[in-house]
Amino acid sequence: MPYKIPLFDLNFDDREGLAVCSAIKDNWISTGPRCEEFEMRFAKMLDVDYAISTSNCTVSLHLALLLAEVNSGDEVICPSFTFVATVNAIRYVNAIPVFADVKNLENPVIDPEDIKRKITPKTKAIMVMHYGGFSCDMNNIMSIANEYGLKVIEDACHGPLSEYNGKKLGTIGDVGCFSFFSNKNISTGEGGMLVTNSQKMNERARLLRSHGMTSMSYERSKGHSTAYDVIELGYNYRMDDIHAAIGLVQLDKIEADLAQRKIVRQIYIENLFSMEDIIIPFKKYKAFSSNYIFPIVIKNSTFEKRDNIRNLLAKAGIQTSVHYPAVHRFSIYKEFYNELPITDYLADNLITLPMYSKLSKEQIKYIAESLKIAIENER
Repeated sequence: MPYKIPLFDLNFDDREGLAVCSAIKDNWISTGPRCEEFEMRFAKMLDVDYAISTSNCTVSLHLALLLAEVNSGDEVICPSFTFVATVNAIRYVNAIPVFADVKNLENPVIDPEDIKRKITPKTKAIMVMHYGGFSCDMNNIMSIANEYGLKVIEDACHGPLSEYNGKKLGTIGDVGCFSFFSNKNISTGEGGMLVTNSQKMNERARLLRSHGMTSMSYERSKGHSTAYDVIELGYNYRMDDIHAAIGLVQLDKIEADLAQRKIVRQIYIENLFSMEDIIIPFKKYKAFSSNYIFPIVIKNSTFEKRDNIRNLLAKAGIQTSVHYPAVHRFSIYKEFYNELPITDYLADNLITLPMYSKLSKEQIKYIAESLKIAIENER
């Protein structure tokens, strides 16, 4: 059904199309000069030493685990309140996901105290996910990692340019991973980026990204080499120049888009502030955020009540979603199940409202009024 107010809206115009046409006309569409420029600009934007473009964030997460030397049978502590790709990547290296709960309903990011409780001699890494563009408690998490000699991988797919204590998310741990999926703040349709300050990790990531080859086609085309060796079992995880061309245009737009999203979030909070039946996560968050999504949590609720409210909003022409179903409850992850009461409540009672920079004051007011009516109908 067509919605009066969709969940998100692409920040695209003619410039993305022209950029793609330009890449095609230049006759180099695989990994090449535009990927190189995209990586350089992304690294500069985050003030990080290295950025490696990839075909999507899931493969970036897989590479990150390989760079962290996570092996079969190792344990990786991670949230269940995340998109399943975060955890799937752990299984790609045959490691064991150990689910930790989130801090609370107001701050639904992985809880450092629960991380510490779940460390065992098999623990090799901590994988955090900065939910909605809002940071995990990285000071405590990095302190725990240093105490136990663990690697930290940041799933920062929600947080390009989001900050924590003056640092960009994705640059605090050992490796950071970003997504450029169609509904992300920076969108190339599909695409990802891995960032690190480690020269060793950068070199190995580039090797693993392209079949374990010592050089790629673009490098050989410039006369740097006429032959190559294959020195490690690698993958075809490369981005191409068509996607990178779109990414470069998106980088031109990101700061203005995020500035407007900040305004949209503030208007939302002003319109929802007096509603006693909901919790607005991260309402008191002060650092800069990408505001990727706008979640709310229904108080004293049930799965059925939440879904009835969503259905009423849909009838009002408002598209909503749930970010996310709890991974530890999926059939494939039942063997790793443990009790996560806060995560369970969130998965059953959270609603993601529309969030994008083009939302108007009138639309946000309509969403708030419709939400209030829907909740009152379910009392």
